[in-house]
Amino acid sequence: MSYLPYVLITPARNEEALIEKTIQSVIGQTIFPSRWVIVNDGSTDATASIVGRYLEKYEWMELVDLPARRDRSFAAKVYAFNAGFERVKNLEYEVIGNLDSDVSFDRDYCEFLLSKFEEDASLGVAGTIFREEEYSSSTDSFEGQNHVAGGCQLFRRRCFEEIGGYIPNRAGGIDWIAVTTARMMGWKTRSFREKSFFHHRSLGTAERSRLTSAFSYGEKDYYLGNHPLWEIFRVLYRATKKPYLLEGIALYSGYLSAFLRQMKRPVSDELMRFHRQEEMLKLRNIFRSLFKLQRVDSFEVKPS
Repeated sequence: MSYLPYVLITPARNEEALIEKTIQSVIGQTIFPSRWVIVNDGSTDATASIVGRYLEKYEWMELVDLPARRDRSFAAKVYAFNAGFERVKNLEYEVIGNLDSDVSFDRDYCEFLLSKFEEDASLGVAGTIFREEEYSSSTDSFEGQNHVAGGCQLFRRRCFEEIGGYIPNRAGGIDWIAVTTARMMGWKTRSFREKSFFHHRSLGTAERSRLTSAFSYGEKDYYLGNHPLWEIFRVLYRATKKPYLLEGIALYSGYLSAFLRQMKRPVSDELMRFHRQEEMLKLRNIFRSLFKLQRVDSFEVKPS
């Protein structure tokens, strides 16, 4: 069976402790990418030298070095991704993937996702659930199967071009904006349970604590347009998870702080309305299941 040609781009900054896990996963794939561009985003550690050890053996790997900088932000990640995108934009490929530098996965991971694009021409973005220590996006999140986590997002090329690629935003949400925009424009976006990748660093905790991260996520919930009612239930749900109450309080504090400051939103009114409609439909489905005394599967809950 032939598969759609694909390329991968990996922004990496000071990832000497973890990037080799990602490299081992990619070079172990049953189907190699046409090109894998790793963008060394001003690292001050051994990230570049670790990547360099593999370049001669794997001709489809490429390293792009960017100058050192102080800033570590999500906007900077987009600029690094775009530096890699410049290296592949003239290649022949049908699928483009953003791959984080701190993840690992099975040998047939990419083959599995490529097969999903082959099966459904309307599939614009594909990925899988992910796991961390004491966390699984399959059971511990209500983003559900329509969302594709940013650690590994594969886009059909035409979809990626139609949404305008990633939108730089210092505070984050770049992966969410891309996936939700694709869905608003009529593309299917899907995260699959049959496979998973392991995220070796807890989401959002690079250079900060879990509570600081939760506060930041609360801010992000506000500026990405979460409906206030949805946010209340999200906070209550988070409060039931370890370390109990504390992360829920931090999450709500971030949301409230952003509201009081009227934090600038990087999303259009159209995208925010679409997002809130989806949230209200998911809430309705959740309560419908509860009223019927049925188990709520957070992954399967989706807008009708």
